[in-house]
Amino acid sequence: MEKIFSRLNESQSNAVKQTEGPVLILAGAGSGKTTTIVSRLAYLIEQVGIPASNTLTLTFTNKAAKEMKERSLAMIENVAYPPLLCTFHKFGLLFLKFNIHLLNRKNNFVVIDTDDKKRILKKINTELPIPLVASEISRYKNSLMTPDEAYKQAELFNYKQIAEIYAKYEEYLNENNLVDFDDLIALTYKLLNENPQLAEVTSQKYKYIMIDEYQDTNELQLKLIQKLCTSHNNICVVGDDDQSIYGWRGAHIRNIMEFDQDFKGTNVFKLEENYRSRKPILEVANALIEHNRSRLGKKLLPTRGNGEDVTVLNSNDENEEARKISDKINKLLNKGIRAKDIAILYRVNVLSRSIEEGLNRAGVAYKLVGGLRFYDRAEIKDLISYIRVITNFHDDFSFKRIVNKPKRGLGKASLDKLELAALTNETSIFEYIKNVSLPDLTALVKKKNAGTLKEFIKNIEDVSKIAQESIYEFIDVLEDVFKLKTIYKGTQEEDDRILNLDEFYGLFRDFVKKFPDSGLDEFLNELTLQSDQDQVEGESIYMMSIHASKGLEFDHVFIIGLEEGFLPLVGEGSDLEEERRLGYVAMTRAKETLTLSHVGSRFYKGRRSDLQKSRFFNEAGLSKGSLIVEKNSAFKKGDLVRHKIFGTGRISGVSKSGREFKLQINFAGTSRDILASFIEKL
Repeated sequence: MEKIFSRLNESQSNAVKQTEGPVLILAGAGSGKTTTIVSRLAYLIEQVGIPASNTLTLTFTNKAAKEMKERSLAMIENVAYPPLLCTFHKFGLLFLKFNIHLLNRKNNFVVIDTDDKKRILKKINTELPIPLVASEISRYKNSLMTPDEAYKQAELFNYKQIAEIYAKYEEYLNENNLVDFDDLIALTYKLLNENPQLAEVTSQKYKYIMIDEYQDTNELQLKLIQKLCTSHNNICVVGDDDQSIYGWRGAHIRNIMEFDQDFKGTNVFKLEENYRSRKPILEVANALIEHNRSRLGKKLLPTRGNGEDVTVLNSNDENEEARKISDKINKLLNKGIRAKDIAILYRVNVLSRSIEEGLNRAGVAYKLVGGLRFYDRAEIKDLISYIRVITNFHDDFSFKRIVNKPKRGLGKASLDKLELAALTNETSIFEYIKNVSLPDLTALVKKKNAGTLKEFIKNIEDVSKIAQESIYEFIDVLEDVFKLKTIYKGTQEEDDRILNLDEFYGLFRDFVKKFPDSGLDEFLNELTLQSDQDQVEGESIYMMSIHASKGLEFDHVFIIGLEEGFLPLVGEGSDLEEERRLGYVAMTRAKETLTLSHVGSRFYKGRRSDLQKSRFFNEAGLSKGSLIVEKNSAFKKGDLVRHKIFGTGRISGVSKSGREFKLQINFAGTSRDILASFIEKL
């Protein structure tokens, strides 16, 4: 008991002891959220006697899951099986491995990443922008909408086209036994929804569920959670409505705001004592967020005492800003501050360029989080494609990527012929080349190339057998047989690319040492579940978007671009309250010092523009002046909206009312005038 409660304050202790029924823990930034979750898990297992296998704890990033797992296991003794603590997507992956057969799918599926998804869509569609198509398909899946339903509801021709592409995309995934990120949650929900007995059994297995970062959940994740609670209501969620910053990604703040309506009889606990930031930082963050209307309400209370005042950095332009920030960082480094304890945050990614140039000129090493990931590099994607084909011979997508790497004399025309022949024979390209006679193959490609292709197929089969017999030897055999390093011989980036391949081989061996009983498909799926935050390690200054910084903390934080139009973003479709939450999240990453920077002008989108200082300086009490009224309302006529009391309605008019916007809303035939800050857009 002492091990569990010795580091908890009264609010945390009360939340830990409330084990039965729905529990909402409103945890402010830096208030010991992770400590509370892991302590509650340990209490359930150690003191209440709940078997670890009957608990399920879900979060959003691998980094958070790893930290929580390590900390909880340090508090739990003599447990035969560790509790399941993972991301939503990892849970979906594990669940599908055991149950996807109910959808007449094989469980050796491979999870594709965003880049793979875009490549597949590019092959299907040559007219519409791929990012738009990918985004719409993701939206359809998260709304549990089939291609047929998407087609029927589409009013514009382009969206009918997207629905048709969606149908072909789904067909491709099924034929090649692939699932995308959205499928990990959508198919899991589909199985539980269509199989009540499976939902009952799964709910009985996970009798105590905890969800981290609940404000980041979307509608589909809420439905999944409700299915997992089929046989009980022991659901504990931890989150902060003031840190809900993923509305653009589908996260729904109503999930945390209305948790007590979704799960009746909720006990609410507020964690307000902040153990991260100095008092001046918290005063500024509290002052800013208090301007939001859509919040449950809490205030961060300092526990670490006073510190340096928040610094406001005024510069004429982005070059002067970069110079000043580089100088300040160099002074910190000269004082002995470690580089990894310093971060530069921004709302818009494009702002990083001038700061990068300034840091380069000043000789300051930095790491750009969210830049080109290691696993997105061409040579690594090639290597992963080899492993995918060795795992699944019928993966045409990956096969086409590697069939000419190293060069095997195949041009696009030859490859198109092979693909058409395979399609005509209703088989994969691999199977077609394997089974077709050499004379028939020679009719499609040159005789020399036909022999090379046959040899290539045999090599893949041989290496696949070795992988099944000894996974540790596999990676050496892969390089010996296919000589992937020769692809880059004589190229300008030869050294870098070969170093990257060696780094990957090392990562693979490390994976095998840690998980000796795992297969290649497990390794591939672990890679696909990597996130931007997995890049935050090592000794360098970190530069990242505010979105990427959520959940992290640094001793010294610089926030750049505090100008109207950058932070907050203003205009059609922008949500001022979410922009304010972004400012709050950025400020509360800082432990010791916080520097807020703004400039008089920036070179942006091909021209230099004069800028106004962000309204957030006024709202946070850092400068005097009248509040700036947003020129455009985030709402427009025809928008579907929700009010806490009156429910769902449609906007019939928008007008100004002082500093706010007044909305005329039709609620099922009854018209009401309500201020915009009390309304949520659907």
